[in-house]
Amino acid sequence: MAKRYGSTYSPDGTGKDAEKSALSDARPFDGKKPTHVGARSNLLFFAAIPLAWKAFSAEPVVMAGYLVALGCLMGAALLTREGLKAQEAYEARKVARRPAIPRKIFGSALTGIGLGLVGWFGWGPLETVLFAVLGVVLHSLAFGLDPLKNKGFDEVDLFQQDRVARAVDEAEAHLKSMRDALEQANDRQALSRLDKFISTARAMFRTVEDDPRDLTAARKYLGVYLLGAKDATVKYAELWTKTRNTQARDDWFALLDDLEANFDARHKALLLDDKTDLDIEIEVLRDRLAREGLLEKKT
Repeated sequence: MAKRYGSTYSPDGTGKDAEKSALSDARPFDGKKPTHVGARSNLLFFAAIPLAWKAFSAEPVVMAGYLVALGCLMGAALLTREGLKAQEAYEARKVARRPAIPRKIFGSALTGIGLGLVGWFGWGPLETVLFAVLGVVLHSLAFGLDPLKNKGFDEVDLFQQDRVARAVDEAEAHLKSMRDALEQANDRQALSRLDKFISTARAMFRTVEDDPRDLTAARKYLGVYLLGAKDATVKYAELWTKTRNTQARDDWFALLDDLEANFDARHKALLLDDKTDLDIEIEVLRDRLAREGLLEKKT
């Protein structure tokens, strides 16, 4: 009997590679949000470039002033972009410390200094103050301020929340290293597969942040297992870049499948524990209400 041919790129292919492709392409945008680090922050770099032409057409003292202003504006653009990245990471977490360096605030200050220098060397004292104030105000309105307080930290249990924040920071660093390695290897399918695993891992992170008591049960996953996955991914990326070794690729995909299955199982176990805790709390509250005559006790 004739057998229908099936392969990775054929319709209804059921080969091993096709199954991997289907897994890696399933719901690729789950858990993702549009980034705020885009054209607006990148335009700041280009907006300062005309100062370079203006500087080299002026006398030496004015040229030096314009070049310093150019440096301030470029520094402001860099700080703003990094500040937006830090804010995105802060907003994505339920428990997070405020950024150690208020990059966007410093970016606003540098913008004011840069524009103030342009006003001083190009016009006069009044324009210096006007440009500086406008630079700070408009930059702050366009990009906002940095988060100035910790998020999700309960003062009663600050130590536990701090442990969770540090553990999740470490786990996120491992995930970032894995993605950076694959980006250098230029393997799109592997990147897509890794993104799916990252979504599964981050679902566990959010559960641990909701209930810091889960950290003990999840610590190996956030630390030891992700560290091993990072090391394996870095080695795979190096090997793939050099040799395009398909056996190593299959082994890495199989490792990620196993990791994702284990992370998902642990996540479900944590959710089940939380449900059990909720049932106990509800039952205790019902008993207390029944003893106080506010609720008829079930027989």
